[in-house]
Amino acid sequence: MKLTLGKAKELNKDAVTKEHLIIHSLNVCYAMEGMAKHFGADPDHWMGVGYLHDFDYEKYPEEHLQHTQDELLALGVDEEDVRAIMSHGYGLCTDVKPETDLEKSLFTVDELTGIIQACARMRPNGITDLKVKSFMKKFKDKKFAAKCNRQVILDGCEMLGMELSEVAGICIDGMRPHAEEIGLAGTTEE
Repeated sequence: MKLTLGKAKELNKDAVTKEHLIIHSLNVCYAMEGMAKHFGADPDHWMGVGYLHDFDYEKYPEEHLQHTQDELLALGVDEEDVRAIMSHGYGLCTDVKPETDLEKSLFTVDELTGIIQACARMRPNGITDLKVKSFMKKFKDKKFAAKCNRQVILDGCEMLGMELSEVAGICIDGMRPHAEEIGLAGTTEE
């Protein structure tokens, strides 16, 4: 079965229960929606893959993606979608190299959304008025959101054949309409 956001949420509801992990899943999901639109692909499908990408992380943080493939295949998830999910750990915890636009996008936006989230949290208006220029400034500061792997993001952009600023813009635009849900609407009162 090809993933949809609805199906991914159903599969993830017992696997991902910690709020920060749910927020991360949503961030990646909405960034993937933007990437799907950029590539002329099915947003609902890409959002589903993005939402489900950390399926085993809460249960096996030290063995991330080592339990994903068999479990998701057993649950009836399409082999291509499982492969896409596995590929986001390429060079880190899997040897599944991202090959399709879907896989390359997931590989790139997983870490990228962490820096976008950190940038937005520092702003009074959150992500609602975050500009790519502000993101780029923070990206260059290695001490800012230091846990986010910048090399993975740059490698992913290279795989996609896109500039970092373009990918960041697409992801910010994808996440922005969902600012309230992902806790990035800012702190200013309307």
